[in-house]
Amino acid sequence: MGERLRAAATTEPGRLQIIGAVLALLVVAFGAVTAFEISDRAAAANDVVERSQPLSADAAGIYRSLADADAAAASGFLAGPQEPRAVHEQYTKDIEEASRLLVKAAANTGTSTESGREITTLNEGLPRYTGLIERARATNRQGLPLGGAYLRYANQKMSGELLPAAERLYAAETGRLDGDQHSARARPFFSLGIGVVALAVLFWAQRRNYRRTNRVFNHGLVAATAATTVLLLWLAVGHTVARSDLATADSHGQQSMDVLNRARIDSLKARADENLTVVARGAVLTADGKNDKYETDYTTGMKALGDELGRAAKLAADTGDTEGGKPVAAAAKAVTEWQGRHRTARKTDDAGDYEAALEQIIGSENSTGASFKKVDDALREALAHEQSEFTEAARDGRGALDGLPVGAAVLAVLGAVAAIVGVNRRLSEFR
Repeated sequence: MGERLRAAATTEPGRLQIIGAVLALLVVAFGAVTAFEISDRAAAANDVVERSQPLSADAAGIYRSLADADAAAASGFLAGPQEPRAVHEQYTKDIEEASRLLVKAAANTGTSTESGREITTLNEGLPRYTGLIERARATNRQGLPLGGAYLRYANQKMSGELLPAAERLYAAETGRLDGDQHSARARPFFSLGIGVVALAVLFWAQRRNYRRTNRVFNHGLVAATAATTVLLLWLAVGHTVARSDLATADSHGQQSMDVLNRARIDSLKARADENLTVVARGAVLTADGKNDKYETDYTTGMKALGDELGRAAKLAADTGDTEGGKPVAAAAKAVTEWQGRHRTARKTDDAGDYEAALEQIIGSENSTGASFKKVDDALREALAHEQSEFTEAARDGRGALDGLPVGAAVLAVLGAVAAIVGVNRRLSEFR
């Protein structure tokens, strides 16, 4: 066999057969590798749009719903034995939303994964939390001071167990999203390399043919070169566009959503701490025993909120997103208003006028609660805008890869057949 190949290589027809086989193999290999690599990138891009980003958003929704439920429970308790209907409905809505999202997340996550373990923790802890809230309500309706203790215990369970688990779940799902983004944006160097080699060998074969026959064109080799060039350009341009769109989805959408989600959660936790400061009335101190724990936590939370809003404003400015910057600026303005009203309420409470302080915190007008609502509404608007930006850019990125795997296979087959036809045309001259 080896001797026959060596003998074939010493004659022009034999060399042409070897060249034809090599050209066909290179073009087919280019198409096959391109189809494989782009199918992998397209699957990752589809996961970004259909799976990992929605799961990350759901995890953030669980986190927000739990924090909002805790804030609503504290607000309802402060209002007295007869909890306002709107506040109770908001608490119920938050718990139902968290439960729904947990069921949805569990259906898409294995129990042995990090996310699965956090979901289990949340599913086990949430009924205990709601049970404590119901006890707090029941004792509050009876006018017993024990209700405040139940509420504080429920808040400890929320802040010490449920919210950390929700945060870890969000971090795990966001990490999965980052991984899918990285996979979808990875450059197909292997495909590009084989494509360049195939194109170079095709040009060499045509130059060789021209030098030996003085014919400028071999139609078969020209067709094979055209098919390979089209595929190489499609690959390079298509993936570059997809990579750019996915990068835009990350910078204009996901990064901002991550910051805004954290800002909204910080605002919800700060609101719960503000309410609990009035409920506890100095009964719970920091570890050193010097300061009110809830007031300290409120101050820490508001500082974190300000930092996150600063980052969100910078992201909007860096990306030129003036539309997304407007609600962020509105939220920052409302935070300043909230802090000013909070200081006034604390002075009133410290002066011994509890009823007036209570009105300044949970009243319908000119209260910290009204300022908090402005912050929450602005952040909700900003998140909706960034979600829309992300979805549009990510879908565009996924769309840029549509048809490329199938197109690669078709063009490779056409190119390989054309190369063989072109070489056979030259071989026929020796018969």
